[in-house]
Amino acid sequence: MKNIGILGGDLRIVNLAEMFAKDKYTVYTYGLEKADFLETNIIRCRSLSEFSERCNVIISAIPFSKDGVYINSPFSNTEIAVEETLQKLKDKKLIAGAISDKIKALASENKIDIIDLMQIESFTIMNIIPTVEGAIQVAMENTDFTIHNSNCLVLGFGRIGKLLCKRLEGFGANVYCMARKEKDLTWIKALGHNEVCIDNLENNLDNKDIIFNTVPSIILDDSKLKALKERSPGCSIIELASKPGGVDLRKAKEYGTKIINAQGLPGKVAPYSAAEYIKETLKKILN
Repeated sequence: MKNIGILGGDLRIVNLAEMFAKDKYTVYTYGLEKADFLETNIIRCRSLSEFSERCNVIISAIPFSKDGVYINSPFSNTEIAVEETLQKLKDKKLIAGAISDKIKALASENKIDIIDLMQIESFTIMNIIPTVEGAIQVAMENTDFTIHNSNCLVLGFGRIGKLLCKRLEGFGANVYCMARKEKDLTWIKALGHNEVCIDNLENNLDNKDIIFNTVPSIILDDSKLKALKERSPGCSIIELASKPGGVDLRKAKEYGTKIINAQGLPGKVAPYSAAEYIKETLKKILN
């Protein structure tokens, strides 16, 4: 019988545990006490020590930790400390996502073989789909107008930015996209969107209805937020990037700018599909 451990995690990981159990794995869990499992071959461990003794391959949260101190475990009754956990998992294989360099160093000290899912190209590409669909869903839920014919500005032309521009165009939006590189600006224009150079962003904030940020670096600073308030006072900003995000939150609050935190969308809007993407990637790793 194949054994696997599931440690903490959100609804994606809960669904993943069910999927592995259906595939005839014996699944040991810790930090998922609040989850309601239907499969019988899912065994809840009462302690971290018991969990560590039962399995050599452990799958955990995405992101693994939000604060660097505790494992991301919303279905746990207690906080699970990262450092203590890594000491217990000595010589094991740990598969999780968005693992910080500091945590990787701690894992190395405990001879833990770490695999970061967010460093696997095929997984990150598939993970974009629920992120983009969720971003548009969030926009619809938080505005009183249609996406069709609205002026949408996407900050960044990376993986998420590319697909988001395409999907917004499909809804009939007037799509603007900001990028830094000349090559990206050329592609934005070639794809029929309105290209905005980052150096000229402040002059391109007129009449914007929604801004989607995909850049994990402060783009909308004091001067740009002030310009946005003056030229697009009803504009909403949807934050998709990981910390620190792309908005100066202190200044945004000062100007009364509407910021919608939409980080971690795959686990919120499409946890089952996101779990399938994780499982597909894990099967390749485990095989």
